[in-house]
Amino acid sequence: MSQPSFESASPYKDDVLALPVTDLDAASDWYCKHFGMTEIDRRDAPHPAVILERDGVRIGFAINGGDAAQEGAAIGVNDINGIKKQLEASGVSIANTRVDERNGEKFTVFFVVAPDGLCYYFHGPLPG
Repeated sequence: MSQPSFESASPYKDDVLALPVTDLDAASDWYCKHFGMTEIDRRDAPHPAVILERDGVRIGFAINGGDAAQEGAAIGVNDINGIKKQLEASGVSIANTRVDERNGEKFTVFFVVAPDGLCYYFHGPLPG
């Protein structure tokens, strides 16, 4: 099997490239270290923002006054167990692993709540 990788990211609310944070440097550092992302862009308008990328999937963070506790993203992956191992090895706490079913397909899912309060729903095809 290929390397565990991110395949998609969808916001819970409006914009996966403008998830609310209060400190762009702290967000960039944490997601680069723990999610294996790379910073690819910084912007000042319409809000200060940073864009990170992994495996061609982009997630952005902005100082936009939003409530991080009410936001986050669903991240689709090709190898849920491989991603889980990578995240745990980098010190990420994994919460609530379970199997979800949508449209007749089963997915293994787990949640990560980042230090900034954003919540991530990682999901991948049920192995086997």
